[in-house]
Amino acid sequence: MSRIAKKPIQIPAKTELSISGGVLTVKGPLGTLTKNFKSDIDMVLEANQITLSPKTVNLETKALWGTYASQIKNMISGVNTNFSKKIILEGIGFKSDVKGTNLVLALGFSHPVNVAIPTALKVTAEKNIITISGTDKEMVGEFAANLRALKKPEPYKGKGMRYEGEVIKRKQGKKTA
Repeated sequence: MSRIAKKPIQIPAKTELSISGGVLTVKGPLGTLTKNFKSDIDMVLEANQITLSPKTVNLETKALWGTYASQIKNMISGVNTNFSKKIILEGIGFKSDVKGTNLVLALGFSHPVNVAIPTALKVTAEKNIITISGTDKEMVGEFAANLRALKKPEPYKGKGMRYEGEVIKRKQGKKTA
Protein backbone atom coordinates (compact mmCIF):
# COMPACT_ATOMS: atom_id res chain seq x y z
CA MET A 1 0.00 0.00 0.00
CA SER A 2 1.11 3.52 -0.65
CA ARG A 3 2.38 5.51 2.29
CA ILE A 4 2.34 8.72 0.25
CA ALA A 5 -1.36 8.52 -0.60
CA LYS A 6 -2.61 7.52 2.86
CA LYS A 7 -2.18 11.07 4.13
CA PRO A 8 -4.56 13.75 2.83
CA ILE A 9 -3.01 16.32 0.49
CA GLN A 10 -3.22 19.87 1.82
CA ILE A 11 -4.41 22.59 -0.55
CA PRO A 12 -2.68 25.95 0.05
CA ALA A 13 -4.46 29.30 -0.02
CA LYS A 14 -5.08 30.89 -3.45
CA THR A 15 -5.34 27.40 -5.00
CA GLU A 16 -8.62 25.92 -6.23
CA LEU A 17 -9.29 22.28 -7.09
CA SER A 18 -12.29 20.90 -8.97
CA ILE A 19 -13.11 17.32 -9.94
CA SER A 20 -15.61 16.45 -12.66
CA GLY A 21 -15.85 13.11 -14.45
CA GLY A 22 -12.31 11.96 -13.66
CA VAL A 23 -10.78 15.28 -14.73
CA LEU A 24 -8.92 17.20 -12.02
CA THR A 25 -8.42 20.93 -12.56
CA VAL A 26 -6.01 22.91 -10.38
CA LYS A 27 -6.06 26.72 -10.55
CA GLY A 28 -3.43 28.85 -8.89
CA PRO A 29 -1.61 32.16 -9.16
CA LEU A 30 0.66 30.93 -12.00
CA GLY A 31 -1.92 29.19 -14.15
CA THR A 32 -4.24 26.22 -14.57
CA LEU A 33 -3.42 22.53 -14.96
CA THR A 34 -5.85 19.74 -15.91
CA LYS A 35 -5.31 16.00 -15.93
CA ASN A 36 -7.43 12.93 -16.60
CA PHE A 37 -7.45 10.23 -13.93
CA LYS A 38 -8.88 6.70 -14.07
CA SER A 39 -11.97 6.01 -12.00
CA ASP A 40 -10.21 3.24 -10.00
CA ILE A 41 -9.20 5.79 -7.34
CA ASP A 42 -11.77 7.83 -5.41
CA MET A 43 -10.88 11.51 -4.96
CA VAL A 44 -12.73 13.27 -2.15
CA LEU A 45 -12.38 17.05 -2.07
CA GLU A 46 -12.93 18.59 1.36
CA ALA A 47 -12.45 22.15 2.66
CA ASN A 48 -8.68 22.53 2.26
CA GLN A 49 -7.53 18.99 1.48
CA ILE A 50 -8.04 16.15 -0.98
CA THR A 51 -8.11 12.50 0.06
CA LEU A 52 -7.44 9.55 -2.24
CA SER A 53 -8.60 5.96 -1.70
CA PRO A 54 -8.72 2.94 -4.02
CA LYS A 55 -12.15 1.48 -4.90
CA THR A 56 -10.78 -2.06 -5.10
CA VAL A 57 -7.44 -3.21 -3.76
CA ASN A 58 -5.35 -4.96 -6.41
CA LEU A 59 -1.86 -4.55 -7.79
CA GLU A 60 -2.76 -1.91 -10.38
CA THR A 61 -4.78 0.31 -8.02
CA LYS A 62 -2.05 0.13 -5.39
CA ALA A 63 0.42 1.50 -7.94
CA LEU A 64 -1.99 4.15 -9.22
CA TRP A 65 -2.84 5.30 -5.71
CA GLY A 66 0.66 6.59 -4.93
CA THR A 67 1.25 7.79 -8.49
CA TYR A 68 -1.92 9.89 -8.49
CA ALA A 69 -1.06 11.35 -5.09
CA SER A 70 2.37 12.48 -6.26
CA GLN A 71 0.96 13.85 -9.52
CA ILE A 72 -1.66 15.88 -7.62
CA LYS A 73 1.04 17.22 -5.27
CA ASN A 74 3.14 18.22 -8.30
CA MET A 75 0.15 19.96 -9.90
CA ILE A 76 -0.58 21.91 -6.71
CA SER A 77 3.03 22.98 -6.23
CA GLY A 78 3.38 23.77 -9.96
CA VAL A 79 0.59 26.35 -10.02
CA ASN A 80 2.13 28.04 -6.96
CA THR A 81 5.85 27.90 -7.87
CA ASN A 82 7.42 27.11 -11.24
CA PHE A 83 9.50 23.98 -11.78
CA SER A 84 12.83 24.54 -13.50
CA LYS A 85 15.69 22.51 -14.92
CA LYS A 86 19.07 23.74 -16.10
CA ILE A 87 21.08 22.12 -18.86
CA ILE A 88 24.76 22.95 -19.28
CA LEU A 89 26.23 22.85 -22.78
CA GLU A 90 29.94 21.93 -22.80
CA GLY A 91 32.26 21.84 -25.76
CA ILE A 92 34.16 24.12 -28.10
CA GLY A 93 31.81 25.72 -30.62
CA PHE A 94 28.65 24.49 -28.87
CA LYS A 95 26.14 27.35 -28.64
CA SER A 96 22.49 27.87 -27.76
CA ASP A 97 20.15 30.72 -28.60
CA VAL A 98 16.41 31.37 -28.32
CA LYS A 99 14.91 32.83 -31.50
CA GLY A 100 11.16 33.41 -31.23
CA THR A 101 9.52 30.10 -30.39
CA ASN A 102 12.56 28.01 -31.37
CA LEU A 103 15.72 27.02 -29.56
CA VAL A 104 18.64 27.07 -32.01
CA LEU A 105 21.56 24.85 -31.04
CA ALA A 106 25.03 24.47 -32.58
CA LEU A 107 26.12 21.01 -31.46
CA GLY A 108 29.05 20.26 -33.75
CA PHE A 109 26.87 18.94 -36.57
CA SER A 110 27.06 20.34 -40.10
CA HIS A 111 23.78 22.17 -39.50
CA PRO A 112 22.14 24.06 -36.62
CA VAL A 113 19.50 22.11 -34.69
CA ASN A 114 16.13 23.88 -34.27
CA VAL A 115 13.90 22.70 -31.42
CA ALA A 116 10.35 24.04 -31.07
CA ILE A 117 9.61 25.32 -27.55
CA PRO A 118 6.18 24.28 -26.17
CA THR A 119 3.92 27.24 -25.42
CA ALA A 120 3.54 26.30 -21.74
CA LEU A 121 7.30 26.49 -21.09
CA LYS A 122 9.69 29.40 -20.76
CA VAL A 123 13.20 28.72 -22.07
CA THR A 124 16.17 31.05 -21.69
CA ALA A 125 19.71 30.55 -23.00
CA GLU A 126 22.55 32.47 -21.39
CA LYS A 127 26.08 31.62 -22.51
CA ASN A 128 26.13 27.81 -22.20
CA ILE A 129 23.31 27.37 -19.68
CA ILE A 130 19.78 26.60 -20.89
CA THR A 131 17.05 27.17 -18.27
CA ILE A 132 13.66 25.51 -18.75
CA SER A 133 10.80 26.53 -16.46
CA GLY A 134 7.07 25.95 -16.33
CA THR A 135 4.14 24.90 -14.16
CA ASP A 136 3.89 21.29 -15.40
CA LYS A 137 6.66 19.12 -13.93
CA GLU A 138 6.19 16.37 -16.51
CA MET A 139 6.47 18.77 -19.44
CA VAL A 140 9.59 20.47 -18.03
CA GLY A 141 11.30 17.13 -17.44
CA GLU A 142 10.31 15.70 -20.81
CA PHE A 143 11.53 18.75 -22.75
CA ALA A 144 14.81 18.74 -20.81
CA ALA A 145 15.29 15.01 -21.50
CA ASN A 146 14.58 15.48 -25.22
CA LEU A 147 17.14 18.31 -25.37
CA ARG A 148 19.77 16.26 -23.55
CA ALA A 149 19.17 13.34 -25.92
CA LEU A 150 20.29 15.50 -28.87
CA LYS A 151 23.91 15.46 -27.65
CA LYS A 152 24.55 13.30 -24.59
CA PRO A 153 27.78 13.98 -22.70
CA GLU A 154 30.62 11.75 -23.78
CA PRO A 155 32.84 10.12 -21.13
CA TYR A 156 36.29 11.19 -22.38
CA LYS A 157 36.14 15.00 -22.44
CA GLY A 158 32.61 15.54 -21.09
CA LYS A 159 31.44 17.35 -24.24
CA GLY A 160 27.70 17.50 -24.78
CA MET A 161 24.63 18.48 -22.77
CA ARG A 162 24.26 17.59 -19.12
CA TYR A 163 21.90 18.51 -16.32
CA GLU A 164 23.11 20.93 -13.67
CA GLY A 165 24.57 18.84 -10.86
CA GLU A 166 24.90 15.70 -13.02
CA VAL A 167 28.26 14.00 -12.62
CA ILE A 168 29.78 12.52 -15.77
CA LYS A 169 31.88 9.46 -15.07
CA ARG A 170 35.11 10.08 -16.95
CA LYS A 171 37.12 7.36 -18.70
CA GLN A 172 40.83 7.34 -19.20
CA GLY A 173 41.98 7.93 -22.78
CA LYS A 174 44.46 5.88 -24.76
CA LYS A 175 47.80 5.31 -23.13
CA THR A 176 50.95 5.86 -25.20
CA ALA A 177 53.58 3.19 -24.87
